[in-house]
Amino acid sequence: MPELASWQWVLGALCAFFIGMAKTGVPGLGILAVPLMVIAVGNARLSAGWLLPLLCAADVFAVVYYRRHAATRRLLGLVPWVVVGLTGGAAALGMTEARLRPLVGTIVLLMVVAHVVRRRRGDVAVPDAWPQSARYGVVAGFATMVANAAGPVMNMYLLSKRLPKEEFIATGAWFFLVINLSKVPVYAARHMLGRQSLTFDLVVLPGLAVGAVMGRSIFLRLPQKAFEIVVFCLTAASAVLLLLPARH
Repeated sequence: MPELASWQWVLGALCAFFIGMAKTGVPGLGILAVPLMVIAVGNARLSAGWLLPLLCAADVFAVVYYRRHAATRRLLGLVPWVVVGLTGGAAALGMTEARLRPLVGTIVLLMVVAHVVRRRRGDVAVPDAWPQSARYGVVAGFATMVANAAGPVMNMYLLSKRLPKEEFIATGAWFFLVINLSKVPVYAARHMLGRQSLTFDLVVLPGLAVGAVMGRSIFLRLPQKAFEIVVFCLTAASAVLLLLPARH
């Protein structure tokens, strides 16, 4: 059992709660768990490993809830580019998070601005062309490997496709389940996963389950337009959080 203070356990449970809500109904909220987990663990690099099993568990909740709505064809063009991003991210894991997180945040902010410009021009959706897939795929793969921060990137990608909210959640759930599972051996090889981290995740798992149920409840009550506004605002806020200095 990890030797943590009571407040660290409470903070870990809160992280799990946010992740559960984000995966099943309020995309963008999960990014709050990233800095909070850094504070709970006390180490920015190791916190990514402690967070990963919780993300995988939440992805399973979301896939089960929305398994009938996934538009997986939207992800086919992303796959090779995500692999490129994951490879680059794995190579960059030796760099300090203080340098990596602002880079990801800046890229996400640029995507937010591009989305606003497209909407003002009246563009309905981004076409399924390889330059768009390459841009989003590489950044998503890199961001998820170095900081578990691909959520804002994928939110912008899925918003650009103007998907119904059910397809939005379901498609993102399948994407992150596969991606997060692929990161497990990399994190294990770098000793970012272990008995202490897995014990911690198991203890706070009930918080994730409660968040998943609450997220689903909120999702069912949100109209499509309100859902898109919430996702966009939380994504923009996530980018700003990534720009803030990480606590080590």
